[in-house]
Amino acid sequence: MGLPALEFSDCYVDSPQFRERLKSHELELEKTNKFIKELIKDGKALIQALKNLSTAKRKFAESLNEFKFQCIGDAETDDEICIAKSLQEFAGVLQNLEDERTRMIENANDVLISPLERFRKEQIGAAKEAKKKYDKETEKYCTVLEKHLSLSAKKKEAHLHEADNQVDIVRQHFYEVSLEYVFKVQEVQERKMFEFVEPLLAFLQGLFTYYHHGYELAKDFNHFKTDLTISIQNTRNRFESTRSEVECLMKKMKENPDEHKSISPNTMEGYLFVQEKRSFVSTWVKYYCIYHREPKRMAMMLFDQKSGAKNGDEESFTLKSCTRRKTDSIEKRFCFDIEAVDRPGVITMQALSEEDRRLWMEAMDGREPVLYLRHRKFVSGTPPVGLYRIVGVNSRVQKLLSLAMDPKTCADVELDSTEWEIKTITSAIKHYLRYQPEMCFSFATAYSLASSFSVFLELDNPEARVAEIHSIVHRLPEKNRQMLELLMKHLAKVASHHQQNLMTVANLGVVFGPTLLRPQEETVAAIMDINACLRVCVCRSPASPSPTSPRSPSWPMFSAPSSPQLASSESSPVSPPLRKARALYACKAEHDSELSFIAGTIFENVHPSREPGWLEGTLDGKTGLIPENYVEFV
Repeated sequence: MGLPALEFSDCYVDSPQFRERLKSHELELEKTNKFIKELIKDGKALIQALKNLSTAKRKFAESLNEFKFQCIGDAETDDEICIAKSLQEFAGVLQNLEDERTRMIENANDVLISPLERFRKEQIGAAKEAKKKYDKETEKYCTVLEKHLSLSAKKKEAHLHEADNQVDIVRQHFYEVSLEYVFKVQEVQERKMFEFVEPLLAFLQGLFTYYHHGYELAKDFNHFKTDLTISIQNTRNRFESTRSEVECLMKKMKENPDEHKSISPNTMEGYLFVQEKRSFVSTWVKYYCIYHREPKRMAMMLFDQKSGAKNGDEESFTLKSCTRRKTDSIEKRFCFDIEAVDRPGVITMQALSEEDRRLWMEAMDGREPVLYLRHRKFVSGTPPVGLYRIVGVNSRVQKLLSLAMDPKTCADVELDSTEWEIKTITSAIKHYLRYQPEMCFSFATAYSLASSFSVFLELDNPEARVAEIHSIVHRLPEKNRQMLELLMKHLAKVASHHQQNLMTVANLGVVFGPTLLRPQEETVAAIMDINACLRVCVCRSPASPSPTSPRSPSWPMFSAPSSPQLASSESSPVSPPLRKARALYACKAEHDSELSFIAGTIFENVHPSREPGWLEGTLDGKTGLIPENYVEFV
């Protein structure tokens, strides 16, 4: 039941029922007043919370914007560049969103708080003042009436007539005040329907505007999100393969640490303890020493391994001689003496072990304290491990190698022939890559083309990359190029069965990239440089799929690339069936004729294209090429 209506005629009767109805209106106004006070309080708290949230999100965005990714290696892949700038993209989106939130917060006080406070003070406050006046007039009227009715009828007529007039005036004023109060109470009850609710609607409209801005921002961000999703997927795939390589190197280092010490441009470096006399007391001080063989310069630096702090300046001198200390000549082990050209006296040093002392003495052409010399040869490095572990029949492997290596017969070798089993081919490749001094891209050959590779890595246009890799490959010696062509044909066949053997073009690039472009030394840095190798070895034509996704392979280095735009534009003689298809993987377009999409995307009007291995479909009104093995029909 709603509130009962207050009739103006009841003001003259002023019955108990009228008073009850009036009291119900007064209670409702008091309830509304308390509710609005709490709402204003909660609204201010909400606005403050939004301000705090906005401040925190802006601080978060600033932190994202200030951080810069540093990738391992000299060259960055397109995926790494995309990921590196992702934090700045995130920060830009958050800051843009917070700018809109700030506008909403600034308007919230004007559209919500101020109107509610004004309604409470001007309308409900006026009703309260009217009630005070009404109660006061009620009390005055009742008092005057009671006093008037207590007058004696024996008083003079003039006196009684005057008293009657006075009561009539008070009664009339009471009725006027009652009418005004009833009018005000009902007016406030009606006003609250719009003056109370309208500010809330305006505030919600501001929220909707803010959320709509976020929706539009998300639509604009969708393209970058698609690219970033693909780049993250590609980077994760490369991480798994790179991690296995690094882990393998780590295990080698654990098993044979002395045989896998990294080769430094300096002849020898490491920690040595130097005997020094301080205050007539002999003490041993730990230095980090670097010796250069060519100028015969020794540099010494005080360095605390525990704190990681350098103490003092570096000291250097030119070596004159180095002699091993006999065990019975000093109480310390692993010692040797050196003399300097530009420093007086003999410097006694202690190595970390007998092997360490031997290495230092070999580097400095050290002498033995006895008449004869000991010569021990230190060999570092192990033969590279083969890529495939499938073992073929040795006679068949040797036959394939002899045919492939013979200039007269190498052109006739067909790896696709049923004559050669897969284990024979893989064993031949393993043997060739392990033991041939000159591989497809030997160290000397590859790095003689370093300038071309650096140009290649800077190219963003796929067609330009293909042209550059064509140039590099055809500058190879004929023998290397023929062997590389045989290898590429074999890898193309392996990749064509990637759904069974999981050897996608990307995986083959990860496996063969560091082998074909073998580094000078086996280090983590060389392994991490696999990105550059991948971009060379898995280079593809614009019509070919991305090298980091499970598409069909393309090896453009021995043939001219085709144009997908021309291929897709040629009309088919038979109208193909139109179907829907769902994306199984994410894909980033590398050409205007291709479509970018994420896993789960639904394509319309999907039909075969003139380009082998590709379909043509429509997404968001745009028609383009889709990798055939990326989708399933629905």
